Amino acid sequence: MSDNRRPLTSRNSAWAARLASWAVQKGLTPNQISQASMGFAVLGFGLYALSTHGPGVVQFLCLILAAATVQARLVCNLIDGMVAIEGGKGTKDGPFWNEAPDRVSDLLFFAGAGLAAHQPALGLLAAALAIVTAYIRELGRAEGFPPDFSGPLAKPQRMAVLTAGTVLAAFYATDWTLIVTLWIIALGTAATVIRRSWTLIDKLKSR
Repeated sequence: MSDNRRPLTSRNSAWAARLASWAVQKGLTPNQISQASMGFAVLGFGLYALSTHGPGVVQFLCLILAAATVQARLVCNLIDGMVAIEGGKGTKDGPFWNEAPDRVSDLLFFAGAGLAAHQPALGLLAAALAIVTAYIRELGRAEGFPPDFSGPLAKPQRMAVLTAGTVLAAFYATDWTLIVTLWIIALGTAATVIRRSWTLIDKLKSR
């Protein structure tokens, strides 16, 4: 199971180990942590949507908090696996909760950013492409190959771009900044889909 994990340097950090240990001590399960990631995505969607209403201070706070929820989702994604594997709390239905909340989170975060940018279709495009990248990866794994986490814009990179773009949008030209951010994500994710697809096709042909 550990061979199928996304390679992350943060997994070896002291803060991640302490947080995972705390979660184990509190009796939190990997599935609960995965479900919490969806909760942060729901909150992020609401904050993005709310940022289009009210005065500039409301918009600023909503976008800063939305960026924080993006990072909170990533922390959940990191810790759930550590609790499952290092903490020995994996369950039979763990694979479902490891993947399904991520797809929901992608949809909510990018759709929310699209609303904040007044470009909902662009947000949905970025979300759809993010979901397709995961589909190609899981299709390859279903065919017996190691999961393909290649980029240029895999999930960690997509979330980093979204976080940076959201923070920048809080300070400067919200619509324009988020539109550029979403286009970078959409184009980079499309390139990721193409790369993973060709890699999988080559593996299938050479099998």
